[in-house]
Amino acid sequence: MDYKNSGVDIEAGYRSVELMKQFVRGTMRPEVLGGIGGFSGAFSAKAFKDMEDPVLLSGTDGVGTKLKLAFVMNRHDTIGIDAVAMCVNDVACAGGEPLFFLDYIACGKNIPEKIADIVKGVAEGCRQAGCALIGGETAEHPGLMPEEEYDIAGFSVGVVDRKNMITGDRLAAGDVLIGMASTGVHSNGFSLVRQVFRDELTPEGLNTEYPELGGKLGDVLLTPTRIYVKALKAVRDSGADLKACSHITGGGFYENVPRMMKEGTKAVIRKDSYPVPPIFGLMQKKGNIDEKVMYNTFNMGIGMVLAVAAADKDKAMEAIRSAGDTPYVIGEVVSGEKGVELC
Repeated sequence: MDYKNSGVDIEAGYRSVELMKQFVRGTMRPEVLGGIGGFSGAFSAKAFKDMEDPVLLSGTDGVGTKLKLAFVMNRHDTIGIDAVAMCVNDVACAGGEPLFFLDYIACGKNIPEKIADIVKGVAEGCRQAGCALIGGETAEHPGLMPEEEYDIAGFSVGVVDRKNMITGDRLAAGDVLIGMASTGVHSNGFSLVRQVFRDELTPEGLNTEYPELGGKLGDVLLTPTRIYVKALKAVRDSGADLKACSHITGGGFYENVPRMMKEGTKAVIRKDSYPVPPIFGLMQKKGNIDEKVMYNTFNMGIGMVLAVAAADKDKAMEAIRSAGDTPYVIGEVVSGEKGVELC
């Protein structure tokens, strides 16, 4: 009897680490100490030594049941981008610069090439966010998880000078709401997505071309979550007065937008102010889903909402475009009970 006979292949673990090193190296920052393979990741504080009052920000999250589609399509090189995005977007929402990221992958059986593919996506997400992948863990769980399945979660740490934190405290009636386009469903609401497309959750079904989507159903649904770190930094660097920010994740507009509002202010968002990607219309029609449920579950085409001073609207819009993202003026802040109104 040995460990391999009990279901854990240590040699496969070693090979996974060797395969992923090429991707991890591409995320390194000057502040990373000790390279790859230590018991802990080390990151020098010189990244923020010149700040007046540095505040560390953290975010942790997973990808949820979107993983089920990756299993069906046997495609694993983008799901890591989702894991990074869900964490670093939250850090950036508070005005922070993501510094480093760690991942945790639990699998039923360690297949080195699959694990390396997952980490390739994690590394790409870190590259897009400008943060370093300084550590992680791959745990083999025989008997607990099916051999072909895995789960992934991540943890990001960022920093911001306290004076530059985005808190919403200065929100005022008349401020403009800018929405940044999402790349699709992102990584939320997939339990409902899978229910809507339950008959299509096969390799054949997910590889079916949908003219209204402009591609295969699986490709559209697996499109990685957009990372908004560079766009938010561009807005801050432009000098625009960025007062509040909301990452539209689980809970859609109705849960997330109120989180950026202060007492006595309400967000009014016009649903016709931007184009809703066709995947949402298809799901609503196919699943006979009430419109409010759609906006309470999905991002509906807007992955991040910003509140800026009206005088800085054009400056902020141009900064977002310069970072490669697409902005829309989607509403305004008014006086009223804290919350959001969609009209």
